[in-house]
Amino acid sequence: MQKKEPTAMVWLRNDLRIFDQQSLTLAKQSGLKVVAYYSFDPRHYGTTLWGFSKTAFFRAQFLIESVAELQRSLSDLNISLIIDNRPPEEGIPDWVHRLNISKIFLQKEWTQEERLVENNLRASLDNEIEFYSHYDQFLFHPEDIPFEINNLPEVFTLFRKQCEKKSTVRKVLPEIALMPEENLLEYTFQAPSLAVLGLQQIEQHPNSAFPFKGGSEQAKRRLDHYFWDTNKLSYYKQTRNELLGINYSSKLSAWLANGSISPRQIYWEIMDYENEVKKNQSTYWLIFELIWRDYFKYIALKHQDAIFHLGGILNKDYHWYTSDAKVKSWIEGTTREPFVNANMIELNKTGWMSNRGRQNVASYFTKDLLLDWRIGAAYFESQLIDYDVHSNYGNWMYVAGVGNDPRDRKFNVRFQAERYDEGGKFQRLWNQKILF
Repeated sequence: MQKKEPTAMVWLRNDLRIFDQQSLTLAKQSGLKVVAYYSFDPRHYGTTLWGFSKTAFFRAQFLIESVAELQRSLSDLNISLIIDNRPPEEGIPDWVHRLNISKIFLQKEWTQEERLVENNLRASLDNEIEFYSHYDQFLFHPEDIPFEINNLPEVFTLFRKQCEKKSTVRKVLPEIALMPEENLLEYTFQAPSLAVLGLQQIEQHPNSAFPFKGGSEQAKRRLDHYFWDTNKLSYYKQTRNELLGINYSSKLSAWLANGSISPRQIYWEIMDYENEVKKNQSTYWLIFELIWRDYFKYIALKHQDAIFHLGGILNKDYHWYTSDAKVKSWIEGTTREPFVNANMIELNKTGWMSNRGRQNVASYFTKDLLLDWRIGAAYFESQLIDYDVHSNYGNWMYVAGVGNDPRDRKFNVRFQAERYDEGGKFQRLWNQKILF
């Protein structure tokens, strides 16, 4: 039997796009046939040690939509997307042998679970397979920041000011050119249903602040709406702490989280907006938030698995509690604080919570209930559509006092409710028991 010609595989994880996509670009430049691979790893849909789903309905649905759209986009370029339901270290070797894969291109990941999967995969394949990994989820590329990773500042402001002064954002990569039709595989693949992942369908809530679908096209539509159609970007700094509606913030974090859009794409779109419409504090503030996102990624790169430890990156020896009853009350929105409850109910019904809400419920969980912060972080991982491992654990450490907040602040939840939900409209919306 004639041996198949060598093929390059693009192993996709949190880089689900065809534009500004380093792995696809390099695979195409290899001159080989190109195939893409994505695994709905069953371990991502199991139960955590805290007793809830690792990935619940909202993020799973958004991910299914993202992968299905990516599959169509790749097919238009004559590239097949293999969609697997096996762990990558089991599925990829099978396809390596079936398709004569000689090179695997992938985005670098550095957190615990992702490293273990990659190490196991490399160990299961012979040395003839070449791996090409690269950083592709930063605004400022690691080669372009003015620090060695081990010397990264532990305070965000120092990091931000130096990067703004000495670093530049790389230009986006174009969509790769159409490949020959014979590059397509004879196999057909389909994203799994929620039922296959062990999850039940939930109807979209009419009051959801995030009524959007997954995929790069949807990300572009949202960006166009928020920037160009409505000019809401010009008012972002004034509205970002609001709680109601779809336009108080950009909502781009969900597409950023699974890589349907890159931070560089957003940055250069902001530059265009500043040139064509307006440059002000609000346009800068969205860049400021992208730099925060970068910072938490760099903190995870520097401190590795310490971001998952109880003492965090500071190795603080606080006394934390693990009361099942208190955790359940917080999750279900039945605490003594109506503002906390409203935010948790919104999360449970929509998979979304505002930035202001996240800070308050996390502060209440850690500073008032004194509960093990990792439980709260794991619940956010389960529920949030825009879950990003670095931002999620970085923010939880920050609020819990074991991360990058030099002041170790505690939120006054009632004052916050009065300031940001004056009149209680948000609380009434999500908690029907509240009367004002």
